[in-house]
Amino acid sequence: MVDNSLSPHGGVLIERVAPWDAAAAGGRRCLAHLPRIAVRDQIARECVNLAYGFFSPLEGFMGRADLDSVARQMTLDSGYVWSIPIVLDLADAEVAQLGLKPGDTVLLTYQEQPLATLEVTEIYSYDKEFLARQVYGTTEEAHPGALRTYGYQDKFVAGPVTLINPPRINPPFDRFWQTPRQLRQILADRGWNRVVAHQTRNVPHAGHEWLMKGAWLAAAADGVLVSAVIGEKKPGDYIDEAIVLTHDLLREAGFFRQETHLTSTLMWDMRYAGPREAVFHALVRKNLGCTHHMFGRDHAGVGSYYDTYAAHRVFEDLPDLGIKSVLTLEWWYCPVCGGVAYEGLCGHREQKQDLAGTLIRRIIQGGAEPAPTTLRAEVLEVVRECADKYGFGSPFVADTYLENRTPVMSMPALDCACTCSDP
Repeated sequence: MVDNSLSPHGGVLIERVAPWDAAAAGGRRCLAHLPRIAVRDQIARECVNLAYGFFSPLEGFMGRADLDSVARQMTLDSGYVWSIPIVLDLADAEVAQLGLKPGDTVLLTYQEQPLATLEVTEIYSYDKEFLARQVYGTTEEAHPGALRTYGYQDKFVAGPVTLINPPRINPPFDRFWQTPRQLRQILADRGWNRVVAHQTRNVPHAGHEWLMKGAWLAAAADGVLVSAVIGEKKPGDYIDEAIVLTHDLLREAGFFRQETHLTSTLMWDMRYAGPREAVFHALVRKNLGCTHHMFGRDHAGVGSYYDTYAAHRVFEDLPDLGIKSVLTLEWWYCPVCGGVAYEGLCGHREQKQDLAGTLIRRIIQGGAEPAPTTLRAEVLEVVRECADKYGFGSPFVADTYLENRTPVMSMPALDCACTCSDP
């Protein structure tokens, strides 16, 4: 019997990677003959995630039946739970110009280099307002996920994706990025049978540290896998390098034992879908080999669109996903207790001092040395080093960073010249 808690979602880890030199040797059609679609950053990242199995059991971009089922009932057409649309959008004019139709094979390019092939199974349209309402619970453009949905082009192009030119992951991310198969092997080599995932887009303050430690205890876990989301950035966010390197510092500085903590990255553009995104995060981390996923307050939320603990309740109405939720309340600093305290235990709510992001930002920007009860001095040192080395003087995203940073992934040059005899 397969242990569902350790199996990828759907039971099989999808891998659709065929570097073109090997594929060409097998008689595959030459790249020069394929119609081309240049994809934006988000779609490029999703091609990589689809091909390596981060999104198992998906093999490619969703067709209408899957998208409609996800929108209406949070499952794929096959019945497997899935909560977030994964779609490739294209303008009517481009569909017409390329003469696209089901049965075609398309070359997807990124940074002016081949990235992947797409075997077109369907080209269709879908009601964007309905999709936004179903997935995000709102049609307001103030919600970034709804706004993203309204920005989709006229048509969705569905079909399996095969990665033919694996991108190069640039430093410092290269040592933190692994495919699901690679990461599963690392966890197995460590002997981690119970692994709790921590989703993060932030530099860790004391509350984050104790969130992880509390979840490790609650899950009786062998280790904590920090899964740092690296993707679309907006001004004011922490720079990606600071997020990854400060989390790794917690282990390097001994705040976690070497054998209980591991930092990794997930290339994903947040949808801020609250409870639905919590389900998505759980399924992706299941594909990485995790058995548990921690969820705190306002997980993947934005503004006041979702209740504080909506991400806790969403799992109550779902079948067993094969990954258990570790649901945690808030961690704060309590001056009466004299340290970081847990909402479920501390009786001094009126005296609590929130470990909020705005407080941590004031510490970082103000130049003052923090108390260990708010932000580790070692973490602050790495933040400042990242600001100098990667952030053009700031650990927070600014226009200069967006324009001049080294991209997380770069495409190696691939010769597309036709050397075969096929017409």
